[in-house]
Amino acid sequence: MREKLAFSGVGFSYGEKPILDGFDLQLSKGELVSLIGPSGIGKSTLFQLAAGLLQPDTGTIRLDGKSTAERLGRVGYMPQRDLLMPWRTVAENAGLPLEIQGFSKSEIRERIAEELPRFGLAEWKDAYPDELSGGMRQRVSFLRALMTGADLLLLDEPFSALDGITRMEMQEWLLSMWQQTGSTMLLITHDIDEAILLADRVVVLLGSPIRQPVELQVSVPRPRTLASRNDPEFHALRGEIWELLRGHGAANGEVSEA
Repeated sequence: MREKLAFSGVGFSYGEKPILDGFDLQLSKGELVSLIGPSGIGKSTLFQLAAGLLQPDTGTIRLDGKSTAERLGRVGYMPQRDLLMPWRTVAENAGLPLEIQGFSKSEIRERIAEELPRFGLAEWKDAYPDELSGGMRQRVSFLRALMTGADLLLLDEPFSALDGITRMEMQEWLLSMWQQTGSTMLLITHDIDEAILLADRVVVLLGSPIRQPVELQVSVPRPRTLASRNDPEFHALRGEIWELLRGHGAANGEVSEA
């Protein structure tokens, strides 16, 4: 498959504190990859490097096969909190990236109206964020990330603030959206089950600084549903990831098995 994003020999430090040292990671176009590791290890730093908000001290980062520092605006980002503007409606929040790109108001209305139905938001286009459930707010956040036009999406623990039932519903919804859009997605999570359920590969980040991550292929058949958690291969992979994380902060509650 064609390369979408690649870290090659990347080193990065905050002052005297090294975060990455000779770090390698590749994502193929259309792949969904989960990143999991203890809190504070550097997952968010990886996202900032991927998005172009930070630049590596050493090594290269390639996007679509090209090594460039100009990644800003070419990568979509869905944060842990939805960060919706409370004074804007659903349609206005979702259309913000198009507004920034200079589209006319009529073009934005037309584009957003086409997308709202598959996100289950058509009847809520004129609603304000405080009228929405947590899951619906995250759908708006995801649509807004897609409207950047980027087909590489960085998802930073997007469901961690949701209650358990809503979180499981959103996991299945995200799987459906990924299949529909064909986007390449890189997901940060502290939930081992979520990492396995959603991803083609789980990348376990260990060490300080992070050197070579442990990459585990998820062989649980697609399409997946919540029932996939009962698959023997799912159980085996969960145990393998937990053993890798044991002793690296997971025992302190920083990583969840379910």
